[in-house]
Amino acid sequence: MSLSLVQSRVLVGLEALPVTVEVHLANGLPSFTLVGLAHTEVKEARERVRSAIQNAGLDFPHNKRITVNLAPADLPKDSGRFDLPIALGILAASGQIDAGRLAGHEFAGELSLSGELRPVRGALALGLALHAQGSASTLVLPPGSAEEAALVPGVRVCRARHLLDTVAALQAQAGADATDGWSALAATPLPAPAVQADMADVKGQASAKRALEIAAAGEHSVLLVGAPGCGKSMLAQRFAGLLPPMRTEEALQSAALASLAGGFSMAHWMVRPTRSPHHTASAIALVGGGSPPQPGEISLAHHGVLFLDELAEFPRAALEALREPLETGRIAIARAARRAEFPARFQLVAAMNPCPCGYLGATHKTCRCTPDQIARYQARLSGPLLDRIDLHLEIGPLSPQDLLDAPAGEDTATIRARSTHARERALQRQGKCNQALLGQELERHVARTQEAAKFLNTVAARLGWSARSIHRVLRVARTIADLAASETVEATHVAEAVQYRRALRTTGNN
Repeated sequence: MSLSLVQSRVLVGLEALPVTVEVHLANGLPSFTLVGLAHTEVKEARERVRSAIQNAGLDFPHNKRITVNLAPADLPKDSGRFDLPIALGILAASGQIDAGRLAGHEFAGELSLSGELRPVRGALALGLALHAQGSASTLVLPPGSAEEAALVPGVRVCRARHLLDTVAALQAQAGADATDGWSALAATPLPAPAVQADMADVKGQASAKRALEIAAAGEHSVLLVGAPGCGKSMLAQRFAGLLPPMRTEEALQSAALASLAGGFSMAHWMVRPTRSPHHTASAIALVGGGSPPQPGEISLAHHGVLFLDELAEFPRAALEALREPLETGRIAIARAARRAEFPARFQLVAAMNPCPCGYLGATHKTCRCTPDQIARYQARLSGPLLDRIDLHLEIGPLSPQDLLDAPAGEDTATIRARSTHARERALQRQGKCNQALLGQELERHVARTQEAAKFLNTVAARLGWSARSIHRVLRVARTIADLAASETVEATHVAEAVQYRRALRTTGNN
């Protein structure tokens, strides 16, 4: 048969769209033509496939006119994932394997010149696509990629180490015994989550720990402001441990994004990610971009924590790009050729110094900054961005005696138990975390006493809060009430929530 069809997939954002690799052999001037909007790395497959087939001891049809079409033609194709399906299509079209046995399989894998298979990015996304479609096809992947795809429940995955292993399995009778080079993978056993740093390591800072407990219970964002060395980074790095254990669906989405970026590790399976980009990161590095579009740090922190240290040192454009994802939990990247959308439901934990020297308001050192320098430094953060951060907290330094003699504080497990219980109360009541409440949902689920409503009205009028600020205070107060197991929001809950909306300090001890 001179025509063969092999099924594969291409990644567009987090979607894995089907691609049919059509291979036709014809008489004529020998050539190897690859069409179908293929990028450079796909076009280079011609040389990899030719060498792999020859070095594997198989026959490459040198005397034929070979045409490979990657359909649909208007869908851009990238990476070396099409090496394996192209090679199998040539072998099937030349009669070296039965083309009928390719049915019911989807292939992806990069070939070395010797015929060995190398991993590809986004294997989890391929498995999730088959799972979402309820497909009964078997996914054939290289080592490393196959184990990732096998994490998706109900997806049939085979691991192939070499082109010859794939050919032998397709030529063998159904039910043939597995070999070292070809094997069907069962559901991968879930490894124990990695050990995370414990909140008990942080001495003192009771108010900061309380704020992080509230943030974990209600999925709120946090801004920590304090002098250098007061413990902001230690608190932020331990925050992910306060969040509830990941559900399988959340773990699969998070791992699929990491796999798409080429950074997935089985050691981090079922562990909420904490991403800490450097303050020199660009807007594209934070939110994603490129051609083809790739996920940024906010998407790699999906269902986890995005920690932005030295917040005021980030480029203004990068910070302003966070405003929409903080509200919607998604980021849409539009390019001339295509549009990709990535999930970005993360919890923001930001830290910054109150002034350029860092010691504004400190008692152990004198601030050297002028009011004008302080104003310019704090003006790097726009009002709309600060408005979208639920909890603003000033952290003071510890005295040497407190640092050296204070006993260990509450451990992560104890705080996590309280925050998880409060989050479960919210989910039972409204089906979502308090941070996600909008419009009429706030009126329906944030039942407040008359004293609480009066107090909030007075504070909002005096401080000139926007509607967004008022709603955020209500959400935080609802979370505080859940931690107290209260059905209604009391004035004390609102008062504590108001404390977390204080503006940055603008005067120092010059």
